[in-house]
Parts: sequence; structure tokens; C-alpha cells
Amino acid sequence: MYTHHVIACHVLWREICHFASLSRHCFQFTFLPQGLHNTPDVLRSSLQEAIDRDDGASDAILLGYGLCSNGLMDIRARQTPLVIMRGHDCITFLLGSKKRYRSYFDEHPGTYWYSPGWIETCTQPGKERYEQTLARYIETYGEENAEYLMQMEQNWMRAYNNAAYVDLGVGDSTPYRDYTRACAEHLDWNYDLLEGDPGLMRRFLEGDWDSEDFLIVKPGQVIRPSHDEGIIKAVTLEEKNAGSG
Repeated sequence: MYTHHVIACHVLWREICHFASLSRHCFQFTFLPQGLHNTPDVLRSSLQEAIDRDDGASDAILLGYGLCSNGLMDIRARQTPLVIMRGHDCITFLLGSKKRYRSYFDEHPGTYWYSPGWIETCTQPGKERYEQTLARYIETYGEENAEYLMQMEQNWMRAYNNAAYVDLGVGDSTPYRDYTRACAEHLDWNYDLLEGDPGLMRRFLEGDWDSEDFLIVKPGQVIRPSHDEGIIKAVTLEEKNAGSG
């Protein structure tokens, strides 16, 4: 039995805590706020600070993130090895593999992902988000300007046409599935319900870290994007400074 420190995005707290409770290991948890990936430098500094506070108290530090807009780039292991899933973002955890994520993305390139954590921590695209944003714009800028701003606000959504809810089977998912379906109807998007696969997350927590799905960063190494199917890699500071990382 080992003691692992899980440092993860808050969008995964429910699933991580559930499967950690089934593990033989002991865990300490640090959940960072959702949305840090929108400013990768902030994610990077917040994550490094959390890692540094561990100060060798754990056998391993498990990072509940994907590459996340390069927010993990240059994250350094200090005294304790870091373990990271090979994925671009947290949806890979819910789907069970980077291969399944890639396959679904290739077949449905206009997909916006929904999950319990995402729904709980931020207002997802749909009627509720539209009405909240419109009311805020009207209050701040007036009704005429608000109409124009809403048109600008909605432009980015044109790249999407599919609302996919990933159900990992933790708790009652009915309200989340209904919410996603309602959002899809409001946006005139397709609605898709995907059965999640807990295998990747369980192996992450159990310590079953094969090199295909996980990267182990040894003390003194840093995380870099690999720009290949491995997604991330570990390099020494010398390699990074020499430009080979």
C-alpha cells in the first residue's frame, strides 16, 4: 500500500474520489479550480506550487490533467515522481483511452464535451448560458449593444454541432444527461450519450502505469509536449535548456 498525492482539476473530483475509495492505496487530494487551462501560465504556476508543497510527503504525485493547452509544459518533478495520463485533456480520463478520444474526435470533429464536473463548475453552452450572458451585457452595455455583443459571443459556437455527454456511471447521471440534451436542443446540436470507461482512471489510481497510457516524470525532469502519439514526454533540465526538449 502506497500514499499518493492526487493533484487534479476540480472537474474530476467526483470520479477521482469515487474510484480512489475503491483502491487499496491511501490518498491526499488537492483539487485546483476549473478554468485554469484558459490561461496556461496560471495553470502551470498553480500546479507547480501544489507539487512543491508536497515536499516529498508522498510516494508519487498523480496529476489529474492532460496536456491542457500546454499548461503542463515545463512542470518539474522535485523530490517525488510525477505520474500523468497521456491525453490532451481530462475527457480522455472519462473515455478510457487516448485512442478512443482520437477516434471519436475524428468522427465527430464538432463535439463539445459535457460531464458532471463540467456542468457543475461552469455554465455550459445552452439556454441558461445564453440568458445569463445576455442579461449581463444588457445591464452593463445597454440592450442595443448587448445584441451585437451576443452575436460576437455566439460566433465561436459555429464550430460545434454535437453535444456529447460522457457517463462514467458515478452516482445518478439523469440530471446531467437531461441538462446536456436540453442544451443540445436549444443550440440545434446533435445529442450523444457515451458510456465512459473507468479503466484508465482506475489504473491511474492503482499504480498500474504502463508507458503507453502514462508518463512517469522522475525527480529533476520536466514535462514537455512530444508532438507525437505519446502527447507528452519527460526530459532533463539539461536537455530542455539545450533545446532538444
